[in-house]
Amino acid sequence: MSVHKLRKPEAVIFDMDGTLFETDKLLVPVHHRVFETLREEGLYERETPPVERLLSCLGMLLEDIWRQVMPDSTEAARKRADVLLLQYEREGLERGEGELYPFVEETLRELHSRGIKLFVASNGLEEYVKGVAEFKGIAPLFDGLYSAGEYETSTKVDLVARLLKDHNIQSAWMVGDRSSDVEAGNGNGLQTIGCAYATYGRASEIEGADVLINDFRELLPLLEQ
Repeated sequence: MSVHKLRKPEAVIFDMDGTLFETDKLLVPVHHRVFETLREEGLYERETPPVERLLSCLGMLLEDIWRQVMPDSTEAARKRADVLLLQYEREGLERGEGELYPFVEETLRELHSRGIKLFVASNGLEEYVKGVAEFKGIAPLFDGLYSAGEYETSTKVDLVARLLKDHNIQSAWMVGDRSSDVEAGNGNGLQTIGCAYATYGRASEIEGADVLINDFRELLPLLEQ
């Protein structure tokens, strides 16, 4: 754990994919199903792009993800991929696929019991973000689940600004694994914590965070500094 002195926050805001949720356990089979369906429907003729390309885009807005994953596709294919991705993710969650990172649930419960307000701010779709929290049993611990899909924000900076204003939060930590999370914190005057245990982003993306953690439980001693 790399430590700067942090102020105790009123709230902690978490990214979802690569921070709370180990997304690849759900996304790898979903990715293959999406492209099989696109080919069956005549919307995409090439081979399935490498799933690593999709995983490396986690944290981006969905429209930007598809431009990276299948740059040669039509807008119709990308819009259909949005629908299929959400449908197959939801079906996977209902079957119990995908996992929270180790110690996430226990740590969130401890933070909640200490009176810290908890939020999610994700660039994902509303139904997906709320679905993960619901099916993994952590939804009741949060004061708000914010997604770009629900609030139609173009950046995570804007999404977090909306969250802070809605709940009149004066001090918070932003916790995530991508540069967009660090930017969202910095852009709103928050202290930032980078999750170095996630494998989707490059380590360089979270170099600017105030603190780096290698285990989710490390959030608890940070509160006691």
